[in-house]
Amino acid sequence: MFSTSHLHPLLVHFPIALVIIGFLAELAFLFFKKEASLNKMGYYLLIVGTLAAVVAWLSGNFFTSEMNGTAGKMRETHELFATITMGLLIATSGLRTIMLVLKNVDPRLKALAFVLYGLAAVTVSITGYLGGSLVYNYMLGL
Repeated sequence: MFSTSHLHPLLVHFPIALVIIGFLAELAFLFFKKEASLNKMGYYLLIVGTLAAVVAWLSGNFFTSEMNGTAGKMRETHELFATITMGLLIATSGLRTIMLVLKNVDPRLKALAFVLYGLAAVTVSITGYLGGSLVYNYMLGL
């Protein structure tokens, strides 16, 4: 039988991989300006990573059990970073999409989108680390 408590662990790896690889593509685009495909790849991975983050966040909120004590505090921190990550990704996706639709190439907006994407890559990494710590330090073998 399949338990819904397994959904969150199954889904969380997608936003981590998609966001980090997408940001690395954007970073590589800075060095190889002639490779516009890196910029497009970064954008598409951002969009799919944002959708995956929303689904992972929802699965964590609705399908995982409550925790108490030290594990509960760590889970709260994990949830905080997950929410921050999701907000950063939604903001970055929205900004990049608006820039694409309006064909706006304002360097300040491009820089802001890049910084937000970088922050999202950092926060998704922290979120993943905290989630892994929860599993290995408090839940493994339960």
